[in-house]
Amino acid sequence: MSVRPWRDIHRRQSRQIMVGNVPVGGDAPVTVQTMTNTLTSDAKATIDQIRRCEEAGADIIRVSCPDEESTAALKQIVRAARVPIVADIHFHYKRALEAADAGAACLRINPGNIGSSARVQEVVNAAKANNCAIRIGVNAGSLEKDLLEKYGEPCPEALVESALDHIKLLQDADFHEYKVAVKASDVFLAVAAYQQLAEAVDCPLHLGITEAGGLIGGTVKSAIGMGSLLWYGIGDTIRVSLSAEPEEEVRVGYEILKSLGIRTRGVRVVSCPSCARQGFDVIRTVEKLEERLKHISTPLSLSVLGCVVNGPGEARETDIGVTGGGNGKHMIYLSGLTDHTIANEDMIDHVVKLVEAKAAEIEAHKAAAEQAVAAE
Repeated sequence: MSVRPWRDIHRRQSRQIMVGNVPVGGDAPVTVQTMTNTLTSDAKATIDQIRRCEEAGADIIRVSCPDEESTAALKQIVRAARVPIVADIHFHYKRALEAADAGAACLRINPGNIGSSARVQEVVNAAKANNCAIRIGVNAGSLEKDLLEKYGEPCPEALVESALDHIKLLQDADFHEYKVAVKASDVFLAVAAYQQLAEAVDCPLHLGITEAGGLIGGTVKSAIGMGSLLWYGIGDTIRVSLSAEPEEEVRVGYEILKSLGIRTRGVRVVSCPSCARQGFDVIRTVEKLEERLKHISTPLSLSVLGCVVNGPGEARETDIGVTGGGNGKHMIYLSGLTDHTIANEDMIDHVVKLVEAKAAEIEAHKAAAEQAVAAE
């Protein structure tokens, strides 16, 4: 493959921390996070939702711990989860102590909001004792009053100053296993704040456009904001904040990373917007294929093109391709080469089987390669 320097992303060098068994920052992959929306005190409902998020590919999952009932349920939740659990704490420092003791891999807490330096030290001591990281989460909607008075309104400088103030409290307590977010619902504000913070600190950065909106609007805002930052190498872990089920946040997060070539997971679909030339219903076909291929985690590519204008060219670049043809017969491409035709009524089932077989083949080759390395 030819060298494509215009595709290169030079990632900002941050130091690495551990969130449970997941490395964040440094040369570790950019992780995808989400947050449950069940009552954490309802351990069964929360675990069920965590399982769906894990199946979608979540690397880290956050749960809210606003009360004692929630932190009491946390031990059971942490024990059942297959990925690290972050406990979301706001003002009650005792909830942070309880969450750390319950096995949370990370505490989302702003040290400046929990009171005295003695309380901060208590939280730090609990985090150290339980190998627990901390995520500082600055939000434009909840900036400190003194910063709003100083700057007049939420602005990048105010967000960054808030983050640096919180960081100093942890550093003064000799705690360094932290990551930081400076979120805003305004894309320009968030991007500018992250850019400034990236210049000022070496810790991992957690990206997010907060209160981004529903599935479509929130996806667009998140892709523009986080995509811009990731493109310039800023960001070590991401959460797409949507008014949608948390597993959808995970899927959108991976789509953002896939579009930039940062991480690959599952089937990358290349499809046309459809037009009068289409030989089959492209829109409905893609909808059905995306739904039926959600279970595939192996990275591979599939092109679905309605006609032969761009179809053959796109199919040459994908593992599996289909282009619309005449008389209800469509061309199937394998590894970029024409292979066979398929009737319209059999196409979706046939493509699903081809993708599943290709995924199994890739996984078998991967396992064989790993065994060969282990045997050396």
